[in-house]
Amino acid sequence: MLDKLEGVERRFQEVEGLLSTPEIVRNREAYQKYALEHADLERIVAAYRDYKKVLRALDEARDLLRDQDPDMKALAREESEQLTGRKEKLEHDLKMLLLPTDPNDDKNVILEIRAGTGGEEAGLFAGDLFRMYSRYAEDRGWKVEVLSQHTTGVGGMKELIAMVHGKGAYSALKYESGTHRVQRVPVTETQGRIHTSAVTVAVLPEAEEVDVHIEPADLKVDVYRSTGPGGQSVNTTDSAVRITHLPSGLVVTCQDEKSQHKNKAKALKVLRARLLDQMIQEQNDRISQERKSQVGSGDRSERIRTYNFPQGRMTDHRIGLTLYRLESVMQGELQALLDALSTHYEAQALLGGQGH
Repeated sequence: MLDKLEGVERRFQEVEGLLSTPEIVRNREAYQKYALEHADLERIVAAYRDYKKVLRALDEARDLLRDQDPDMKALAREESEQLTGRKEKLEHDLKMLLLPTDPNDDKNVILEIRAGTGGEEAGLFAGDLFRMYSRYAEDRGWKVEVLSQHTTGVGGMKELIAMVHGKGAYSALKYESGTHRVQRVPVTETQGRIHTSAVTVAVLPEAEEVDVHIEPADLKVDVYRSTGPGGQSVNTTDSAVRITHLPSGLVVTCQDEKSQHKNKAKALKVLRARLLDQMIQEQNDRISQERKSQVGSGDRSERIRTYNFPQGRMTDHRIGLTLYRLESVMQGELQALLDALSTHYEAQALLGGQGH
């Protein structure tokens, strides 16, 4: 680890030098690139320099332990204990800082929520989950934009696709992909029986054109009239858009906007994110096959969480965490849960398992 840190410090000094050269200062693109690298390395270098200071202070304290004066010895022992604790914390922090970061962490998110088994009740819970994520996003000062939605007759949702705009949105929400199970008495249930329903959630990082290039020739674009509940035609122009990506077979439809151009732009955004997600999944599969130790495959069919309304509890099955405050979770108070998931997967990555 120390060799690696020495290398990081050398690179930091190099980049610092580059940022003060006139040709880099004049080249805006190059300057931004090096400024970003400088900011990334600065946190590691600051912690490493701290660590070296602590090691020097520890050596001095240990020398003083050999002192004949009992007061001086007691003081040195106390200082040595404090410094050892600080050294261990810095070692842990440095290991975390050296973990490869997910290049998508700072990106906006495309959130896809679909009702699974459970009919109308699954549709209602899909709506509840969307409100939960929306409230969480609002608390963080992020913006939520609905790209496409298919509602059910009783106010639920068959499918909803939304964009969450906010720095670090993917980092916060990436562990939400999977099957969310709900146990409660549906409003339509007259006997008071508890039903179990399922909703799938997919969290995809927004893909820029530089991340995923789509050849226009690979797309089949169909336009048609958008339909409302019960199949009635909502508007009289062909504004709804269906895009089929021929090489992958992925199909995206969008009919929320009155303008065909806007629907096409939104559909392309979703398609690009799905293609990037496919690339990430394939890459993760390759890595996990090489390592043979997969930490949660991220498989969307995996049941990740249960929301039990009669008992007021939420259980995340991946980390064995149960919270008895379901109501506040459904109001968007997710930070404690998301932090616990993040810590779990970081610890797995430190053990040499595969981050998710």
